[in-house]
Amino acid sequence: MKMYPFTRFAPSPTGYLHRGHALSALWVWAAAEKYGYQVHLRIEDHDQSRARPEYIAAIREDLHWLGFQWVHESIQSERNSLYATALENLKTKGLVYACDCSRKYLFESNSINEAGEVIYLGNCRHKELPFSMESTIRFKTPHTTISWNDLRLGPLSEVPLEQCGDFSLRDSTGQWTYQFAVCVDDIDENIGLVVRGEDLRFSTARQILLMKELGRETPPLYLHHPLILGDSGLKLSKRQRAASLRAERDLEITPEQIFGEICFQTKLTEDSRPISLQNALSLVSKQLDSSF
Repeated sequence: MKMYPFTRFAPSPTGYLHRGHALSALWVWAAAEKYGYQVHLRIEDHDQSRARPEYIAAIREDLHWLGFQWVHESIQSERNSLYATALENLKTKGLVYACDCSRKYLFESNSINEAGEVIYLGNCRHKELPFSMESTIRFKTPHTTISWNDLRLGPLSEVPLEQCGDFSLRDSTGQWTYQFAVCVDDIDENIGLVVRGEDLRFSTARQILLMKELGRETPPLYLHHPLILGDSGLKLSKRQRAASLRAERDLEITPEQIFGEICFQTKLTEDSRPISLQNALSLVSKQLDSSF
């Protein structure tokens, strides 16, 4: 039995699922079957300013409509004590510090990386500010190179300090950040394989680094899949007003039509004719055979 037997599908309930999520689900479930993992559904509602209960219910409903099943489920907002304990452990090890830099300062006084994130240059690292709920809590990122082998993209290396600087674990409103919550969750939920879109590839090195400091020496395997691009050339997303799966269902569009079209859009097929979920999973699995 695997030491870390799960992979996870981890949508944010800040809107309804769309075709980009359907594509990601195909890759998650195909990789799970191919490599022998079980799927855990994680609701990543760390952004409480945008998360809505009706979106959580819709995620389950839409996934079932597409034909996907999972074995376990968790909701990040129910796991605050776990994150607080993990943060205290990092505090004890002297690996975090309080930051009072304003949002305006961050964008005016620091560089921006290719993903649009601030590269925080450590303005508050040596100030020894007191921790409070109004403080941003940052990780003291060491200057080290992190290397891993992506199951689709091959060998990759990044230097998190140069890529993002001292990244935040909790923001000034008291909310846990994506980078921190997913690391704690991946450890606690025994995630051995992380499958996600190429847009999140640049989170990998810092998450491997942070998980090690949180006590997990062996990181998950990583696989970053291609994305569906909208008419604007940007990733299909809620912010780009992508049509929701439930809106398509109301138009009597079938899951088979959706799978056929997204497989065509990502060059898994030569035409967009409808295909079954099982056939779509087989196509992704064949793509994995030609990966690293």
